[in-house]
Amino acid sequence: MKNKLLVIIGPTAVGKSDLAIKIAKKYNGEIISADSRQVYKKLDLGTGKVLRDKKSDKEYLSEGIIHYGIDIVDVKKQYNISDFQKYCNKKIKEIWNKNKLPIICGGSPLYVISVIEGWQFPKTKPNLKLRQELENKSAEELFEILEKLDKNRSKTIDNKNKRRLVRAIEILKQEQAIKPLNKKPIKADILILGVKKEREEVRKLILKRLDKRIKEGMIDEVKNLKGDGISSERLNDLGLEYRYINLYIEGKLNLKEMKDQLYFKICQFAKRQMTWFKKFNNVLWIENNIKIADNIVKQWKNKE
Repeated sequence: MKNKLLVIIGPTAVGKSDLAIKIAKKYNGEIISADSRQVYKKLDLGTGKVLRDKKSDKEYLSEGIIHYGIDIVDVKKQYNISDFQKYCNKKIKEIWNKNKLPIICGGSPLYVISVIEGWQFPKTKPNLKLRQELENKSAEELFEILEKLDKNRSKTIDNKNKRRLVRAIEILKQEQAIKPLNKKPIKADILILGVKKEREEVRKLILKRLDKRIKEGMIDEVKNLKGDGISSERLNDLGLEYRYINLYIEGKLNLKEMKDQLYFKICQFAKRQMTWFKKFNNVLWIENNIKIADNIVKQWKNKE
């Protein structure tokens, strides 16, 4: 398995994690979650973490397979793409050293591509003057600024997340002032499997999953976070589920409004994910079919 790297991508709700686990079981693999929110502790139902085995303590095991990149950061702390890239590169080498197959699985396109292409991030120090200028602007105003700076970047960001919008503007302005982003692609034999479904099927899966998570206690999860001192602003930063459920808890939306708006926003998010994933090179797109995936992985694994 030395120098082989399997990557499984696709929009939310299409079954990437289940497919990754099945392949990991058959080909002695370990999984690295490429999800910008699953890194945080206490964000469980809202981020769709795979169910943890009851016997596992130190390692995050699901169905006996080790998963990295889950529950590694306190929810009150910040974690960014550069942090993930360093972490992921380290874990890939550790998995190779165990003669196992590293499997990157996730729906955060920039996290995945930063590792594959080896983005060399400039050391962007906080621009306090710029932050002060942007502080009082609305999310809509920040999004307009970002759109003018980089239209492609604006298509992939949560346009209601002020913290991410400010940081994206800050990085883009500094990048424009210095040299373009350098890349040093990872030295690996990479196979990228893209899991896709028809848009209407994805929407049905999103709705089914949303109903399931609400029944399982996703609203209580957000209430517990608030009880632990997580602010409304931070919940807003943590993504759609936490933002809209918090609005419901605060009485700004009723249950139906919350669910309808959240469903609509998740569908939009899935569309943005695919916009980015379509830009990836050398992706083999498949339905969530273990037989097809197995045949592809077997041929790739056996080739010299």
